[in-house]
Amino acid sequence: MTDGDSRLYGGLSSLRSERYDYVAREVHGYCLDVGCVTNNHFVNKWLKGKGKGIDVYQHPGLAPDEVVEDITHFPFKDASFDSVTFIANMNHIPEPLRDKELSEAYRCLKQSGNIVVTFGNPIAEIIVHTMLFRREDLRRKDFTEENDPYYVLDSEIVERLSRAGFKHIRKKYFFTQWGLNHLFVGWKT
Repeated sequence: MTDGDSRLYGGLSSLRSERYDYVAREVHGYCLDVGCVTNNHFVNKWLKGKGKGIDVYQHPGLAPDEVVEDITHFPFKDASFDSVTFIANMNHIPEPLRDKELSEAYRCLKQSGNIVVTFGNPIAEIIVHTMLFRREDLRRKDFTEENDPYYVLDSEIVERLSRAGFKHIRKKYFFTQWGLNHLFVGWKT
């Protein structure tokens, strides 16, 4: 597998690159990418540097200021970003901290800013995580934490976004992936 490249196994599209394509279409202005992983790839390549990525792990290619210790308090002033993204990582946030982290995303957004959260169909996520990411040769710390659930239900994402204050939440499917992946967009109004 490639790390964010657009091709995977014989010319097929990479799941990650397609997610990035769909999310980039929803981003407006300066973006905070939460859970940015290796090289802050989404901000650097897809957004051409128009944003900031943060993660709790010191992945290769991340600067020290891109690693945060407390996911319930982002090191940014109120209303610092036009968009905030959570790309296929909600399941990696410990359940008791999810509302706090989404509230921080809300705090960091400018008025009329948006949040974009992606996730796959639960069945697809179980298959991908058990058959692909659990194979020893593809094991990666950021995708295979022992206690991480493989998915988050759509209803939980919508409920948590609503509790954080987001309005006008809508769901969009990734049709190039047979509708098995999708995103939610919510707004700070």
